Amino acid sequence: MIFYNMLKAGTSYADLGGDFFDRLEPQRLTRYYVKRLEGLGQKVTLEPCVTA
Repeated sequence: MIFYNMLKAGTSYADLGGDFFDRLEPQRLTRYYVKRLEGLGQKVTLEPCVTA
């Protein structure tokens, strides 16, 4: 199916990467991991990362 669409549109293949969906919605991924850890009995506190 992907090859058909590439030929139809006249584009070349571009690999989006294995972390494409993680980069697309990082807040959603954060919520998922917080819920996952809390489900395992952990207390989660998030602090913003300070970058220099």
